[in-house]
Amino acid sequence: MGRVTSTGKTDELDLSAGAVLRDGPAGPPRAAGRRQLAYLGICLVLIGLNLRTVFSSFAAVLPEVTADAGLPAWAVMVLTTVPVTLLGVFAPLAPGLARRFGAERVLLGAMAVLTAGLLLRPVELPAAGHLPALLAGTAACGAAISLCNVLLPGVVKRDFPHRLGLMGGLYTTAICASAALGAGFTFPVFRASGEWTAALWFWALPAGVVLLLFLPPALRARPGGAARPAGGVSVWRSAVAWQVTGFMVLQAMMSFSVFAWLAPILRERGVDGGTAGLIVSASIVLQMLGSLFAPALATRFRDQRALNTVVALMTGGGFALSIFGPVELLWLWTGLLGLGQGSLTAAALTLIMVRTRDGHTAAHLSGMMQGVGYGIGSSGTLLVGQLHQSTGSFAAAGVLFMLVGSLAAVFGYRAGRDRYIGD
Repeated sequence: MGRVTSTGKTDELDLSAGAVLRDGPAGPPRAAGRRQLAYLGICLVLIGLNLRTVFSSFAAVLPEVTADAGLPAWAVMVLTTVPVTLLGVFAPLAPGLARRFGAERVLLGAMAVLTAGLLLRPVELPAAGHLPALLAGTAACGAAISLCNVLLPGVVKRDFPHRLGLMGGLYTTAICASAALGAGFTFPVFRASGEWTAALWFWALPAGVVLLLFLPPALRARPGGAARPAGGVSVWRSAVAWQVTGFMVLQAMMSFSVFAWLAPILRERGVDGGTAGLIVSASIVLQMLGSLFAPALATRFRDQRALNTVVALMTGGGFALSIFGPVELLWLWTGLLGLGQGSLTAAALTLIMVRTRDGHTAAHLSGMMQGVGYGIGSSGTLLVGQLHQSTGSFAAAGVLFMLVGSLAAVFGYRAGRDRYIGD
């Protein structure tokens, strides 16, 4: 039997349609009731609130970590690139893990790994220094975040089919807020404690709290899902899916380069660490506004071409102006960048829900676009680091992302057309 979604299409709700995420015959909304569904929604938002502090917190104290730990240039590039690469490496595994163990339990395990990685990251090993723990902890965090990235849109599609704009906006806003918190509070914690290790350890606390809060819905869920449905839509053979994925690749290149390098860019332009953190935080606050309203706009209309094009050009232009524009107007340039980037990220993630008809296809599209998107998109942070190392400035990166923003506008226009995967 079917149900009409907010897009006006029939969303198949039998066991086969939700096989990747469904954890029981009745499904969480029917079994748990409104109160437990609301609690699940709050937990999903809180999980999103922990998915970017890994990136922005490290960037906020990168010069201090590099100097104190004696990190070589290759290690800095690895530590800013590997987490994003792992988002792509582990993303394709998420649907299979969810089908076997249940989406909620995989999310719970991912939050446990994330907390452990955050605790491990600043550890100093005798005779080995900080580098081994930084590498291992960062890798664990990247793997955990990858699973959460993929499963969150599918769970929203499954459990909140009539609130896609609201829930999509809330959890993408939480992700942007996570980056803002990491950028804004890490340096003050460092200044208060005098230790960059304390500033990084701090972020294990909220992750641990969410881990405990998410225990009840995760334990209530059945440990495994239904079998894989036969004859389902193959996202890997869909032109629409590849257009969405291309949009995601270019979005990820810009977004994670901003997380990793915006604070160092500002500090190279003469901004002190505290002010740089405030500017980055203000930029990410505007990301939150963009990510809150972009899903509502995207789901209100059947066609997202104009939205995708505008926010892609805003992001690329804002990134370039943050490098080339007058220093006196840095707040304006980074504000433009933040509003564009938040809207761009949310628009890309919302396409998972508006280009699919059911939770099964949404989960597989999410795995594909985030696997390929983050796997290739991680090259953005690496390219910025290599360009800076070879040229001694961020000017070449500014030119690069004017081009990337233009390409994102092209792919966003194509992906924004009113079509569904499988049509």
